[in-house]
Amino acid sequence: MTSTFQFTLLKTDGSARLGRIDTPRGGVRTPAFMPVGTAGTVKGIFPEELKKTGTDIILGNTYHLMLRPTAERIAALGGLHKFIGWDRPILTDSGGFQVMSLAKLRKLTERGVTFQSHLDGMRHELSPERAMEIQRLLGSDIQMQLDECIEYPHTEKEAERAMRLSLAWAERSRQAFGSQAGRACFGIVQGGVSEVLRTQSALELVKMGFDGYAIGGLAVGEGQDLMLRTLDFTTPALPADKPRYLMGVGTPEDILESVARGVDMMDCVMPTRSGRHGQAFTRFGRLNMRNAIHAQDPRPLDETSSCAASRNYSRAYIHHLVKSGELLGMMLLSLANIGYYQQLMEDIRSAIAGGRFAEFQASTKAAWQADRHGPAGRGGA
Repeated sequence: MTSTFQFTLLKTDGSARLGRIDTPRGGVRTPAFMPVGTAGTVKGIFPEELKKTGTDIILGNTYHLMLRPTAERIAALGGLHKFIGWDRPILTDSGGFQVMSLAKLRKLTERGVTFQSHLDGMRHELSPERAMEIQRLLGSDIQMQLDECIEYPHTEKEAERAMRLSLAWAERSRQAFGSQAGRACFGIVQGGVSEVLRTQSALELVKMGFDGYAIGGLAVGEGQDLMLRTLDFTTPALPADKPRYLMGVGTPEDILESVARGVDMMDCVMPTRSGRHGQAFTRFGRLNMRNAIHAQDPRPLDETSSCAASRNYSRAYIHHLVKSGELLGMMLLSLANIGYYQQLMEDIRSAIAGGRFAEFQASTKAAWQADRHGPAGRGGA
């Protein structure tokens, strides 16, 4: 345990990086996948079960928590960690992405953004200062600057405007964060898919002295190829001695490709959202548990998994639960998917430590592809 926020780069293998983030609430092994706890819960999974999967850190959503139950109420009840029963690190986003994607009516100015809640239509204002105040009240260990994220496709002019506004908000966010012992503030690189804009954004953020740097504005419609090309020129512009966080990504393949380009942290709702819709992520690839081929299959999702949800229940039973709309089916698949993601991260870290990441990446992708056509992969999504 430590009283400060620290990042240690332990080893590199090509561009892939093995490291560790230390916080007063515990360590985060990187590369790390952060399950998303949108409204103070990783949907369908008990915190104790999350820990068993090897999850070191989860993400909380500022937008949803500021609307309900409110940051002030959570603070009065002892902070977000106590409120949700999670004693390990928490990263909170700034709420800006949800304002842009969920709010009914919104008005964007240099000051901030005013919007109507998607819940009840009440008007709110989210400025860089207010975003940081909310995250301070929540007591999160890593707090994100307020930024503007625009969807793809967009013009370069639109990307430049959003990037410059995000830089102005970054400086105000950094100042509003101030000094919080043991906590960190991350800046967010914007700039669409432009190398010039992304590089400029990264350089300006580095001058502000953030504790880590996120890559935002990707996985918003541009497709994997363009996302990866953008990472190719973005991660080299970021400091080697600070953690790099790719926001909102993604599939297991996205994770492998991002780690290969120097990313340390990722988050996505995909494993739990897919679980609620009958999808399983496994070392055999993705399985659609609604498909009739699973109805009489006595095998578990993966008999070698350390996750009980993958190891102890038959595919036939999970198929039955999913087809019946039973909550247990959603819970088991959500847990199994998080378990698979975290096992993937552990295997990635081991491969980097052993200097064999490229081989591991190739063999893992080959197994997914091979099993799409074999007995274990039939019925894949």
